[in-house]
Amino acid sequence: MIIISPTDLRNNQKKYLDLAETETVVIKRGKKLIELVVKERLITDEDLKKGISGEELLNRLKPRIKKLFDK
Repeated sequence: MIIISPTDLRNNQKKYLDLAETETVVIKRGKKLIELVVKERLITDEDLKKGISGEELLNRLKPRIKKLFDK
């Protein structure tokens, strides 16, 4: 296990993110300890196919927002 400061992480981000794949990396921030955790991809290609684009989301929300403010 390696314990680093937030500044160390900021200055050597690639180094510590790569290291977190093989070793426990903990960031000590004040009294708190924050552990870097590497996980496999949580969103599948199927999830992405079912999702909507930002533009589509905006087009769906605009009428609802307009309705809220037209009262």
